Amino acid sequence: MAMRSLTPYSSGRELPSGLRQNPLTALRSEMDRLFDTFGMWPGDTAREVTPRIDICETDREVDIDAELPGLAEKDIDLTLAGDLLTIRGEKKSEHEEMNENYRLSERSYGSFCRQIALPFDADPKTVSAKFDKGVLHIAIPKPANLAAKTAKIPVKAN
Repeated sequence: MAMRSLTPYSSGRELPSGLRQNPLTALRSEMDRLFDTFGMWPGDTAREVTPRIDICETDREVDIDAELPGLAEKDIDLTLAGDLLTIRGEKKSEHEEMNENYRLSERSYGSFCRQIALPFDADPKTVSAKFDKGVLHIAIPKPANLAAKTAKIPVKAN
């Protein structure tokens, strides 16, 4: 029985620098790189979560709804710098249950940062934000000069 190499580049070609080492070590290095790219390892309890958002633009304002279940309004940090809106927060949750035969303790936490580029520089004094039942509602009025330039153009069929 003929033996053949398990290295994918065995046909006389030069090996990439990452595969010049033991193939299993190269695989491990590549897996490490992938997990670093995603920012988490299996078993990590601290994770960055990204809230789902809906953005709706009208003639007068931009409305943003962000789903933030399990958070309180004190856990949310909302900032506006020119045309960049930043929503930050951290979720902390603990649940402990004790019984005669067992003890259950669950903890989950994670932070998020979501930035939204607006199509205009907004005035922070005119922005309103309300938090109700796990949903953050943000209303950002358009500047008067921008709203005045917006006009509907009718579309006609041939």
